Amino acid sequence: MKTGWSISALTGAVAVGMIMLPALAPGDSDNQDKELRPNGKGAGTLLNPGNGNGNAGQAKGKPSGGGTNGISYHGGPVMLGTVNLYYIWYGNWNVTGEAANVLRTFGQHLGGSPYYNINTTYTDGSSKPLNNSIALAGETTDSYSTSTTLSASAIQAVVLGAINGGRLPQDINGIYLVLTSADVNATSGFCTQYCGWHTHTTNGIAHIKYAFVGDPTRCPSSCAQQTPGPNGSTGADGMASIIAHEVEEAASDPELNAWYDTRGYENADKCAWTFGSTSNASNGAKYNMTLGGLNFLIQQNWVNASGGYCAKSY
Repeated sequence: MKTGWSISALTGAVAVGMIMLPALAPGDSDNQDKELRPNGKGAGTLLNPGNGNGNAGQAKGKPSGGGTNGISYHGGPVMLGTVNLYYIWYGNWNVTGEAANVLRTFGQHLGGSPYYNINTTYTDGSSKPLNNSIALAGETTDSYSTSTTLSASAIQAVVLGAINGGRLPQDINGIYLVLTSADVNATSGFCTQYCGWHTHTTNGIAHIKYAFVGDPTRCPSSCAQQTPGPNGSTGADGMASIIAHEVEEAASDPELNAWYDTRGYENADKCAWTFGSTSNASNGAKYNMTLGGLNFLIQQNWVNASGGYCAKSY
C-alpha cells in the first residue's frame, strides 16, 4: 500500500483514502506496534485480488485491533443526519443513458437499505449513531474542464468549480463524487494503486467532503470484480461498489480522524473485495443485493458490533 500519502498542494486538504493493489500494508512494516492513520486511499486493500482480500489482511471475522470490534473511534467528526450525494459526471457521459441511470438508481436507493444500515453501528463522540439516510441531492456535468488527466489538485478543482460556479450547492453534509468516464485517468495512481478515494478540503469556512470514483472499464482486471456486471455494464456496475466503499467511509470518517483501526483501515477497507453469498443475474453475472429494482454486486462493510465482522446487511 501507499502510506503517508498527502496532498500538500491542496488548500485545506488533509489526505486521501482508497481501494489498492498488493503492496506492503502498514501493519506489516517495521512500525507494527504504532497505530497508523488512514490516508483516504485505503490501507493495503488489494486491487481486485479475485477472491476478496480476506478482510484487509486479517483473519476473516477477527478483529485486527483498535477496539473490541476491531475498529475504534479517534475523536473526529462523523456525518450525522441525512448524507447528501452530489454526482459530478466528468468527461464523456450520456447522463440519460443506461450506465448513468444504473449509478443514479444506486445513489437514490442506497439510503434506507439493509446494507447501508451497517453504518448505523458507528457513532459520534456522544454515542449518537449515523443515520441510515442518504439522498441523491444533485448532479452536474463537467466536459473535461481539466482535460483527460486529473491530478489530485485538479479533482479538488473540479469539485470546488461545481460549487463556486453555482452548479451544485455548498453542503457541509454532502459528499461530492467525481465520476470519471473511461477515457479519464487520475495520475496519482488510478488502476495501479487505487480504484477510488475520498478526502476533504475547506471552501471558505465550510468543510467539503469529496471522492474520486474511476471507471473500471479503463482497467477491469484491477477495478472490476466481473465483466460485465449484472446490469450489463463493466463500468457502471463496478463503479457502484466503489461508490459504496467511499460513501460509507466518508460518512464514518470524513476527516480521516474518526473511525479506523490500528493499521489505518477504515470500515470499508476492512471488507474490500469481499461480497458474501451471491446469486446469478439473467446475464450470468453475480449479484448480492437488489436496490431500486436493479441487481448489484457490492462489497461488504464492517459491522461495528458483536466483535466486528464483514456483512452485506445489518
